[in-house]
This record gives sequence, structure tokens and C-alpha cells, in this order.
Amino acid sequence: MTTVELGSANFERTILDNEIVLVDFWASWCGPCRQFAPVFERASDEHPDIVFAKVDTEAEQQLAGAAQISAIPTLMAFKGGRMVYREAGALPPAVFAQLIDAVIELDLTEVDEDREAEDADDAEQPGETREA
Repeated sequence: MTTVELGSANFERTILDNEIVLVDFWASWCGPCRQFAPVFERASDEHPDIVFAKVDTEAEQQLAGAAQISAIPTLMAFKGGRMVYREAGALPPAVFAQLIDAVIELDLTEVDEDREAEDADDAEQPGETREA
């Protein structure tokens, strides 16, 4: 599958309408971006069930600003409309493949349960006792 160009007009809808979306924020003048581009393209061919999208930070400065992009390339992964990964820097092919597998295998229900347990732990004050 070829990559999709994202901009302000279609960014949110693309994230919400697809189960998994990988977004590469890049610029044509960026050496690491150009180095990562073929890795991203090959992965898109290997995973036609995943949306691979690119945001040209030069053409989409407002979107890049809203996404708080301060270094490129920056890769974001979304699953079920939620960002589950964000990191700046070009990934080697093997590491990118591991990331894709991890996003595919990620169980958002488990993430929510873990987060709820952490929130409950954080809500308890030291020394506080609960009545049974």
C-alpha cells in the first residue's frame, strides 16, 4: 500500500477512521527523513492493513505545530484513535518492524485496565487506610 499524505484537512479523520495509523512527520531537506523514507515505504508494502501516512512539516506547519513536532523525523503510532507511540529519530528497519508488531499486538483494553489501576494507586494518600 502506498503512503497517504496527511494535512490539517484529513489528519484527525484518518486517525479516527482506521484501526492502526503510522504517521511520519518529515521534511525534504532532512537527511534522516530521506534515509527513513524507504524503510517506511517498504513497511507500508508489507502491511497493507495498516495506514502509513506522511506529514510534510514544511507544507503543514500549522499541523506540525499543533502536534508539537520539534525534531524530525518524528514517528507517531495510533491504534483505535489513540496515540500509543511517539518518538523523534529515524528507526532502523528491524526496530521499525518490532514497533509495528508491538502496535499490532497492543491490547488497548489491557492498557486501560493498567491505567485505571495506576490511577487508583495514585489516588490513595500515604498513611490513608480504607474501610472494608
